[in-house]
Amino acid sequence: MAAILCENCSGQYYSARVHQPLEISCMLLLIMLGKVFLNFFMLKVKQNDVKVSFMGYFCVSLALLDFTLLLTVSFIFYFEDSALWGVRFTKYHTCLFTQIISLTYSIMHYPVYLVAGLDYYMSIAQTSQFPKRGHRIVYVLLVVVIWIAGFFWILEVPAVYEELEIQNRFSPYQCPLYASLQSYSVSCAVVLLLGTALLACWKEVLSMLLSVRVISFSSQPVLMFSYVANNSGAGFKRQLLTRLLVCFLGTWAPFVLLQVIILFLNAQIPAYMEMNVPWLYFINSFLIAVAYWCRCQDVELTEEMWSTDPFVSWKFCFMPFNNENAEPADKLGTVIV
Repeated sequence: MAAILCENCSGQYYSARVHQPLEISCMLLLIMLGKVFLNFFMLKVKQNDVKVSFMGYFCVSLALLDFTLLLTVSFIFYFEDSALWGVRFTKYHTCLFTQIISLTYSIMHYPVYLVAGLDYYMSIAQTSQFPKRGHRIVYVLLVVVIWIAGFFWILEVPAVYEELEIQNRFSPYQCPLYASLQSYSVSCAVVLLLGTALLACWKEVLSMLLSVRVISFSSQPVLMFSYVANNSGAGFKRQLLTRLLVCFLGTWAPFVLLQVIILFLNAQIPAYMEMNVPWLYFINSFLIAVAYWCRCQDVELTEEMWSTDPFVSWKFCFMPFNNENAEPADKLGTVIV
């Protein structure tokens, strides 16, 4: 079987190779089946009444592409060692197709997160009434362009074809699947920034957690955090950072812990597994929190502005919780998660 090596490629895009034996088809099918199920499960359980965003459309496109990969690998596996339409399908095709997808996924992190971050930074305080249909068209075009550019970039790398021939001749029983250096660096940056933020305001976070109470709101139990309102400059930004951290970790703490374990063990995860919908929504919430903190003075206090994240509610990071049906707070305001 041939395999793609990229020793001459830039380390910015390719990381360590994880060699797999030829009997990869069954394991690959099981992994892709689990990933596709997880992708569509996350798309199903997310809140539907959220603003359209670039990341939302990209998550849908990734779920559809993974489903296409699963169907393609299943097709090749079913007709393996059989001739169809003049083409004999072998394990080589399974490995080659998976490698192309992995290499493409490995270079998508930076451009996707950059576009999503700019989208939130500009739209969080947007006052113009640009039509929603216009937003959708722009987001769909951006998603299509990024995917096409990624595939063309991988397929146009000359070293891929050269190393493909070499591997086909001298190492026909291995199928290296690549891990993404971009994903690794983003994971390191997120964990480092979260750790720095926690160290900077650990006293405020601890005080807020000690003040937590469980109340009933809209027939559902919610966590209520008391705080004293402070709208002055640096003090407001520090208090806002504390609330953003509590809201973010209240939803994604298990995922943060998983990232720490992966980084500590230096686990090499193939790129076709690293890029998944849960991971994208995790980064999505992180980017929204960063955008809120950077543009806290420009945030429009409207209901539409709070419906940006399908998994985390950021509204009460900016507004005191005030509800007649709930138990009154001890102090001037409260935050709920």
